[in-house]
Amino acid sequence: MKLLIALYFFMLGTIQLGLLIGMLRYFLEKRGVKPSTYWISSLGTSVLALFIFGFGVATNSAGTKNPEFNFTIANSLFYIAGVLQFLFCRSLNGPIIPRLKYFFIGSVILFVPIFEYMRQHGTFEMRTSFIVAIISIFFTWQIIELNIKKKTDPSKQLLYIQFATGAELFLALGRLTILLASGLVIREVEQLPQALIFLTIFQIVMNTLSYIAIGAYWSEKITQANTKSEVENLEIKKLLREREGLIASLLKANKTAATGALSASIAHELNQPLGASQLNIQFLQKKLAEGHLTTEQNQEILNALLVDNQRATTIIQSLRSIFSDGKIGVERIDIVELIESVLKIAKPEIQAKNLQVALRLESKSFINANRGEIQQVLLNLINNAIQALGESTRSPRMLQIKSHDVSEGIQLEVSDNGGGVAIDAQMHLFELLSGSNKRSGMGLGLWLCQHIVSRHGGYLRYQDAPGGGAQFIVFLPSIQH
Repeated sequence: MKLLIALYFFMLGTIQLGLLIGMLRYFLEKRGVKPSTYWISSLGTSVLALFIFGFGVATNSAGTKNPEFNFTIANSLFYIAGVLQFLFCRSLNGPIIPRLKYFFIGSVILFVPIFEYMRQHGTFEMRTSFIVAIISIFFTWQIIELNIKKKTDPSKQLLYIQFATGAELFLALGRLTILLASGLVIREVEQLPQALIFLTIFQIVMNTLSYIAIGAYWSEKITQANTKSEVENLEIKKLLREREGLIASLLKANKTAATGALSASIAHELNQPLGASQLNIQFLQKKLAEGHLTTEQNQEILNALLVDNQRATTIIQSLRSIFSDGKIGVERIDIVELIESVLKIAKPEIQAKNLQVALRLESKSFINANRGEIQQVLLNLINNAIQALGESTRSPRMLQIKSHDVSEGIQLEVSDNGGGVAIDAQMHLFELLSGSNKRSGMGLGLWLCQHIVSRHGGYLRYQDAPGGGAQFIVFLPSIQH
């Protein structure tokens, strides 16, 4: 009889242990949703209690009147498991307040000496009645908490937990009823009624089922969280694609905005070599018609046409990468050559506004960058400086561009001695669509400049120029030799 009862406890303990090991993996992983600490602790405590109780039954030689001390340990662990399982059910409806935690800690401290006293001086019937009374309170309370939770979370697993808990309550009360109705005074394990043993084992089976239902509840929550995470990841990917598309559109719009202010002077610059070419062609036609074209005149006119054509070609090539819609890959760039090419585009506007340009291009390193995008950054900064100087009454109106090698990169400085940027506007200077001052243009230019430079691993900063005005500092990482 004793060995058979002990075997039942070992079997149920093994089942609960398997469940515990399976759920610990989810508990230890870094997930947004984890099994409750109360439930994991309750299950672990129950496993330990079942094995200790089973061992105690198998080795007990003192009968049921004064069993060995390991029965006090096992029953105390069962009580702790019951407390933790109740706290789990309570935590489903809100956080556990410290006062409630302290209350149950105190109850555990009281339970151990009370049960130990009953083990030494009480009877089997007294101990069983004591345990059934306590767990009946816990089971009733758990059912109430689960019923509250079901109103906001219609999970079938909660219904299963509630059903298993209700069955445990029914079986516990059935044990007490049989014990009191039989009128027996039980001193030995062999005296235990078969019905009482059956109800006790079946109660522990239902307890195991309740743990399994709780495990299924957490598995359900983890699955829902994973599904939600996958949906959110898809949404994030979609938003990132939309963001890249928006930035590409802004880059394209900024090309037009950055060069729009220079369009008239660019047209004037192109008209000069084209107009000169037209005059030379007309002169050539006249001489050919008269038949007075000498070899020297022919060579002189052809050289002039070649120079004018090359001048127009240079301007068009400088603009091509700015207006190009195609994707330009990363390439090795000489930043000095890039600055000079952008200045050729801005030269007519600089001359029209009678601005002075001071260059100190001392950098020797090269960068790996998207040529068109870095051109946009330089053209925006130079164009902003030109606009600021166009409104300035200072004399002379100076645009300064510097470049020099620094640790792990190249630093560019674009400065002007115009009116600068107001202090209250400086903190919003690089915000998208800030529109707080003319330097931000449409609210896109400086934001895009900072975005482009950051994407290339560098940074863009603003500070007041030493002699008054504005200074933008650009750092770009250089090619490591």
